[in-house]
Amino acid sequence: MATATEHLYDPLQPGYWDEQDARAERDRTFQICSDCRICVKFCPSFKDLFRMIDEDEDAEDVSVLTDAEHKQVVDECYQCKLCYVACPYTPDQQQEWKVDFPRLMLRSLALQAKKGEVQRGARLLARTDLQGKVATALSGLVNKTNDVKPVRFLMEKSTGIARDRLLPSFARVRFSKWFARHESAVRAEPAAERVALFPTCLVEYQQPDIGKATVGVCERNGIACELPEGQVCCGMPWLDAGDVPRFEDAAKTNVAMLVEAVKAGADVLVPQPTCAYVLKNEYPDFLGTDDARLVAEHTFDVAEYLMARHRDEPLDTRFDGVTYETITWHAACHYRAQQIGPKSRDLMALTGARVEMVERCSAIDGTWGLRAQNVEMAHKIAKPLMERVEEAETELVAGDCHLANTAIREATSKLPVHPVQVLARAYGLDDDEQ
Repeated sequence: MATATEHLYDPLQPGYWDEQDARAERDRTFQICSDCRICVKFCPSFKDLFRMIDEDEDAEDVSVLTDAEHKQVVDECYQCKLCYVACPYTPDQQQEWKVDFPRLMLRSLALQAKKGEVQRGARLLARTDLQGKVATALSGLVNKTNDVKPVRFLMEKSTGIARDRLLPSFARVRFSKWFARHESAVRAEPAAERVALFPTCLVEYQQPDIGKATVGVCERNGIACELPEGQVCCGMPWLDAGDVPRFEDAAKTNVAMLVEAVKAGADVLVPQPTCAYVLKNEYPDFLGTDDARLVAEHTFDVAEYLMARHRDEPLDTRFDGVTYETITWHAACHYRAQQIGPKSRDLMALTGARVEMVERCSAIDGTWGLRAQNVEMAHKIAKPLMERVEEAETELVAGDCHLANTAIREATSKLPVHPVQVLARAYGLDDDEQ
């Protein structure tokens, strides 16, 4: 059993799968959180946790909470990670109390999954590569049927995705297929700075224009891009479904593909914040290997990498394409959770734009906000963000997370783009040039 201060969220520890130990760790953590309450503003997990404690007038501590109430707290956590950023008791703070609420919720979810208590829809939705390959091959049909009510009704029944939520459309040509045909003079220069792209499922299957813009911007600045073969989904959807073994399988596959590029001198660029967070934080902890740690150390968000490059060797700021005077930028949760600073804002500001930042949650977080049972809660959480975006009088809305951008598009009249696309437009790069 864990001691009062032991940090037992480590999936490599023998006690990780011990249900009694997990319950004891939740009790310990919930008590610390209840005494602190700094995270009450973040998500329903904390609000309902504190409400359930306060409703029992005779409660001396959190041990009065039932297993069902524990499960509610776990199920309502959508892994935005922001409580970890705000918490004064995380393991890196060198405090006696050690709290990692998101990792504890993942551990608890994994234990639920082991008992078959995770919804079937979550497991189906975790098969992102299979879905992506089929959907892009049939993109014309799939995109049309996304708006057909009977089809969406059946989809909700089979996958749990709410029938009235806007879904990202699928591309006709996947990013990897475009990249295989792409010719670049920079790529042929042996001395050129090189990066390895981890495009993510959203870019590979649904929004390859983000990947094209990344390549175009990099090459404009003399940075050669390569795409290591054999990559799969980062695996976060498997963690959302509580399936740790399948997440680890995906992590091992990607680390094996990426580590060779890193050892050859390339950094890894990731154009979606959730996947960047996973490579940086989850892979080293769940795999515990030197290769996973090496990949994590060399993984960067696109804007994070470009702005670091700009400090050492200024980026090309000759913009003869389309620029904007004002931009509203949504700083997505997993972007902020990386604690890299507003690099996307700074990148877009290079074009001369005045960038207004909005730090509110879209309540999507993978597929959590798309699931029918969470939609009402997700809309409530996302309301402040949508109001800010709707009221914005800027020329453009930008955001790093394509799922959050889709939610913004659903709720407002705005059509957000990725920050790297803002730079690509400013360079005058169209699809052919990219």
